Amino acid sequence: MTWIQTYTGRRFFPLGPKPEDLDLRDVAHALSLQCRFNGHCLRFYSVAEHSVRVSRALPVGLEAWGLLHDAAEAYLSDLPSPIKRQMPLFQDAESDLLRVIADRFGLSWPMPEPVARADLALLATEARDLMAPPPEPWRLEAAPLEARIEPWAPADAERAFLERCSELSLR
Repeated sequence: MTWIQTYTGRRFFPLGPKPEDLDLRDVAHALSLQCRFNGHCLRFYSVAEHSVRVSRALPVGLEAWGLLHDAAEAYLSDLPSPIKRQMPLFQDAESDLLRVIADRFGLSWPMPEPVARADLALLATEARDLMAPPPEPWRLEAAPLEARIEPWAPADAERAFLERCSELSLR
């Protein structure tokens, strides 16, 4: 098979994605069940919740990019960064899918730098609030956000993701 079945029952070709095959319900559901940090956090914390938080940390006009910046993971999953950096074919597939997502939802390409900075600020916040003390500093070039993270249940993260889609008029 060269396709996966999505939550809504669609056939999706992750290595040959088509904009019309993308469904935000699939993205919300899949990301709500995927744990950040390859599951190595102290409590379950979903990619969907992370995405909502990134979206809320951005100014008007960039929130949709913040919400969808990890949407490719709904169809490809994710790899820890040290591994991903060694797999250029995976990086290419992820970038190709993210570009289709951007086109489908009317987002500029490439992803704007402020989105990457907000993602990094969330990473610093997640490291502070959701991870065990590190064996050595992460050396992140961002300060954590002031608010602390109390992770949501997957169903709540899925609902919040879809509500944010509605607020941002993403369909």
